Amino acid sequence: MRTLFIDCSMGAAGDMLTAAMLELFDDPEAMCKELNAMGIPGVEYRAEKTVKMGVTGTHMHVLVKGEEEGEHHHEHEHDHHHDHDHENGHHHHSSMADIESVINSLKAPEKVKYDAVNVYKIIADAESRVHGTAVTEIHFHEVGAMDAVADVAACCYLINKLRADRIAASPVHVGKGTVKCAHGILPVPAPATALILEGVPTYSKDIDGELCTPTGAALLKYFVEDFGDQPLMKTETIGYGMGKMDFPVLNAVRILLGEEAGMTDKIVELEMNLDDMSPERIGFACDRFFELGAVEVYTTPVYMKKSRPGVVLTVMVREDKRDEMVRAIFKYTTTLGIRENVSKRYALKREIVSVDTPFGEIHKKQSTGYGVEREKYEYDDLAAIAHGEGISIDEVIRALEKKEGTHIEREEEDL
Repeated sequence: MRTLFIDCSMGAAGDMLTAAMLELFDDPEAMCKELNAMGIPGVEYRAEKTVKMGVTGTHMHVLVKGEEEGEHHHEHEHDHHHDHDHENGHHHHSSMADIESVINSLKAPEKVKYDAVNVYKIIADAESRVHGTAVTEIHFHEVGAMDAVADVAACCYLINKLRADRIAASPVHVGKGTVKCAHGILPVPAPATALILEGVPTYSKDIDGELCTPTGAALLKYFVEDFGDQPLMKTETIGYGMGKMDFPVLNAVRILLGEEAGMTDKIVELEMNLDDMSPERIGFACDRFFELGAVEVYTTPVYMKKSRPGVVLTVMVREDKRDEMVRAIFKYTTTLGIRENVSKRYALKREIVSVDTPFGEIHKKQSTGYGVEREKYEYDDLAAIAHGEGISIDEVIRALEKKEGTHIEREEEDL
């Protein structure tokens, strides 16, 4: 499984993430040209090789109309401004609608633009919550907004190019102390950053300063699937994205790209022997377990003591739902005890997409990883079409394949 692991032991900022990812490519200079070709108005990316504490990495300069704004002093990321400032001619501003318009006009794949808009919405939502203002009323400094858009768009573009199956990261070091913004002195992490990092493992230790910015936090919140220790992986390339400031510890985001063993999660198997429940009651219980998030539920016929026919009921669930499922099993079955087995699961990454067909919209499950790519139509959609058209599922499949010119697996396991 192709995995990106982001080391956030010195926090994360948009320019640092961009620089680290740029180093993962064989030709970073060519990739920098591609970033500039996206055409963000007034923005120029410049990647500079630099050395900090004896370590070679990349520093990313983002120039907006020739001006560079250091992300570790992002007043624009901690403040919003109202229309009267603009009317008085004190500042140029960009609204959220302006930001979306800029992003959607980029020369980039639609997925990049979609991701970039949604990352920026995370920032705007946090700002609106901090200031008690609707997102539509948030106004950003023009230079600051374009700087953040440039960082967001670059990261989204590079992540799309790297095509990792999974993105993981360490817990995020936010730093400590205070940060100066337009309204005054605020604690680290700044309020918007703190809101964005809700639900993300963070810590503060030793370093005085703002290590994680709102842009860095939003990118991590959007793209990272798991925060924790580095997974077991064979590293292929390493990128160092250098920060602007110097600290007693190397100020860099380090990103590792490599092949992960593929153990995406731990699966808990809960099983019990039953010989005094009717099939109807077992079926009812299984439905409840699926509703509560079971990965799989199945029964195995067995002969129990005194040659009584019975079943072994197995409920597979992710580790974080174990306790809830144990309570449900005791509630919906007659068992007096549950056996538990914990196992590591190798799994392909799965995504449900919608496609237009002559039969209307239909869903496909796309699975990737381990050098494998496959897709299949959702059984419920196939069944609904077959029923409505008065034809067999095989005829529906053939019609769809003829239209697409490809061979798609059907959901055999659901038939």
